Amino acid sequence: MSAKLLENKVAVITGASSGIGMATARLFVENGARVVVVARREKPLVQLVESLQQAGGEALALPADVTQLDACKQTIEQTISAFGQLDMLINAAGIIANGTIETTEPAAWHQMMDINLNSVFQLTQLAVPHLARTKGTIVNVSSVTGLRAFPNVLAYCVSKAGLDQMTRCIALELAPKGIRVNAINPGVVVTNLHKTSGMDETKYQAFLEHSKTTHPLGRVGNADEIAESILFLASEKSGWITGETLSIDGGRHLTCAR
Repeated sequence: MSAKLLENKVAVITGASSGIGMATARLFVENGARVVVVARREKPLVQLVESLQQAGGEALALPADVTQLDACKQTIEQTISAFGQLDMLINAAGIIANGTIETTEPAAWHQMMDINLNSVFQLTQLAVPHLARTKGTIVNVSSVTGLRAFPNVLAYCVSKAGLDQMTRCIALELAPKGIRVNAINPGVVVTNLHKTSGMDETKYQAFLEHSKTTHPLGRVGNADEIAESILFLASEKSGWITGETLSIDGGRHLTCAR
């Protein structure tokens, strides 16, 4: 029987209480990794860990607000304390909100940058010494909006564009240490992201239906599909890839207004 893809590896996964982060945690454990799952909401994290442990996996729940530097420090420290190493950092925590240059409140702008961009900077900086020891990997969850401009989601687009550029810069800086850094750029994926931003169920279903027409493959994505791509970039299967922003969006990034 062949070894699992992530055997003896340890991963920190933020935004793991739902959606892409949760799907990634499940897939990583299936592939032999020990995971530290991080999010602000404690209950779904605990439930996730229980299900992973029941399936024979090793997992630790760390409820934390990664916009807070102390919480980031504790996340890395507790990971090393529990598992002795860090091989993979998956930055999947994020929010979305509507707003234009005229309607976006300064507080909303700063909140978007804190969660989608600044938290990644903080956690990555703290993780680097440990990833250097294992020649580890970082995968950032960005968006098609980091590559293309969309109206009425200004702060979100800018935060994801910043994340893409951070990914490229960090990849160059950390390459001499043997650390690979990549990002994925999903299109519309069925998660709780839009609903937690305030979109009710009726509007969300209408949004998903409309999104079938904006993605050339004629459908939206699902979290498991995105997790598979994260697994690829985090594993040695992508051992000669760094600084990449990988579009996983049914062709959405190829389209333009017409």
